[in-house]
Amino acid sequence: MYTTNPGGPTARLVDALADAHPSNRLRAALAAGTARDSGLTETLVARCAVEPDFFVRDMLTWALCRMPAETTVPRLIEQLGSDVEQARSQALHTLSKIGDRRAWPAVSTLLHDPHDEVARSAWRAAVALVPPDGEGELAARLATELGRGDHPMQLSLSRALVGLGESVLPVFGAAATSPDPWVRAHAEATERLCRDPDSGFTVSLEMAKRVAAAGPDM
Repeated sequence: MYTTNPGGPTARLVDALADAHPSNRLRAALAAGTARDSGLTETLVARCAVEPDFFVRDMLTWALCRMPAETTVPRLIEQLGSDVEQARSQALHTLSKIGDRRAWPAVSTLLHDPHDEVARSAWRAAVALVPPDGEGELAARLATELGRGDHPMQLSLSRALVGLGESVLPVFGAAATSPDPWVRAHAEATERLCRDPDSGFTVSLEMAKRVAAAGPDM
């Protein structure tokens, strides 16, 4: 079992977070979160940027959420400026779980990140952290990403837009006039999902794409 000293993280725990075996790293991240030692914040944040295992990354996020926000949030905001794609993406994910709106200004700068995974994480974090009455503006900014990427990417954006509630509805009118048929198709499928959450996004998107590709004379 990994433990921490009263004065800070033990060298053994820090070493275990970089162990070659994912199971050992997972146990170390669990121990770090259980200990709630803010002295581990830097080690945990740094590990998020390079950790290859999804489950370990998820446990690292859990551990950071257990730390005092006064310590973790500023450090995670710093990571949003990293040149490492995973560092930005994981910091966004963790900030969305912490839910501290102090991160909003920095999060909002990554909505159009060129790296898909970072952008997807930014969309989710933005919906979680947007200030009261800021949903309409956020919806308009997210709508500029309609038509971007593959099916999972488009579904992520649609879910983010749906998460903004009724404030998103006005953006669909503008998107319907886009010269890009894929933007129009994505907007139509998202609007349908917004009005009927139980509708199938994949079917709606494919139908909308066929209509858009065929043109107005279909």
